[in-house]
Amino acid sequence: MARRRSDMLTDVELEFMIALWSIGSGSVRDIMAKLPQDGGKRAYTSVATIMKILDDKGYVKSERKDRALHYFPTLNKGDYEGRSLKNLSNALFGGTPTALVARLVDDAELTDDMIQEIRDIIDTRIKGDDSP
Repeated sequence: MARRRSDMLTDVELEFMIALWSIGSGSVRDIMAKLPQDGGKRAYTSVATIMKILDDKGYVKSERKDRALHYFPTLNKGDYEGRSLKNLSNALFGGTPTALVARLVDDAELTDDMIQEIRDIIDTRIKGDDSP
């Protein structure tokens, strides 16, 4: 039966995917080493279970190397970011990206430098140059 990738990752799944994206591929132990330690140390079996769930959802593929499974992302981080923002825009802002950007720019935590960086990105896009 073909695997079907669900739209969104849970917070824990996303944390694990970020760790995997940062190393490209790896074993459960490799992924454990890249996880943030602020939430405490996770058990090997817990990490293995989440990786199995990600495999079942189609976000990763696994392959046996020696005695361990090695995991590879099937979706790159940029594609997931884009899809997540589109889902967020649809769910909270009626599918209007301008409302999403307006809310972001109105955020008091943005510094003037951050707003200028956003302006530069928009100016570059308007000019038709897709390079950052």
